[in-house]
Amino acid sequence: QLQLAESGGGLVQAGGSLRLSCAASGGTFSSLAMGWFRQAPGKERAFVARVSRNGGSTFYADSVRGRFTISKDNAKNTVYLQMNSLKPEDTAVYYCAAASEGIPYMTPRFYNYWGQGTQVTVSS
Repeated sequence: QLQLAESGGGLVQAGGSLRLSCAASGGTFSSLAMGWFRQAPGKERAFVARVSRNGGSTFYADSVRGRFTISKDNAKNTVYLQMNSLKPEDTAVYYCAAASEGIPYMTPRFYNYWGQGTQVTVSS
């Protein structure tokens, strides 16, 4: 059973940067695509970014494209989300998730495994 654990969240001022990490254990990490989602209070969980199983293909939500970078290190069983030029509207709990290739990757229900989430708060 794959387990995911996020880290790296915190409080940052607008314009600042954070790097989130998601460490995987107990499964075949290299065979899975990975996604990052976020959920703000009172809102649905929203797609942020996705990376293919070999790390060669990425895709981003319009709201973060050009500011966030997702990457996958299969040797370390870890996926990262580098977040730059942060805005107050980026404030949310951020979750990493794992899924097979070929699923509708913007849709949370198609992901099989989820981490517990890490809080990111951006102050204005």
